[in-house]
Amino acid sequence: MAIADTVKQMKRSISSGRPAGQDVEFTFIAPNAGTVTIAGPFNNWDPRATPMKKEKNGAWKIKLKLAPGRCEYKYVVDGAWVDDASCPELVHNSFGTRNCVITVH
Repeated sequence: MAIADTVKQMKRSISSGRPAGQDVEFTFIAPNAGTVTIAGPFNNWDPRATPMKKEKNGAWKIKLKLAPGRCEYKYVVDGAWVDDASCPELVHNSFGTRNCVITVH
């Protein structure tokens, strides 16, 4: 078997065991914010790991590839943890606050 065929087979076996991710766009409106990031299990809840990009209209956006299922997240605006006001589902967390929840199909 050629090396190229072996590599293709390895890639197929690696990817076949995991569900494919889906691109999910997050938008947070904060025209006066200096920084907005998003945190969740996709980045080990690191408030600095995933900065969002500010658009001219004051909306902060990012696209993340998330695995199918439920995903909790929060925004971090200028260092403060903030709920997503447009999120229809919130769950309590161990800090006495809430996390936003989306379901990825």
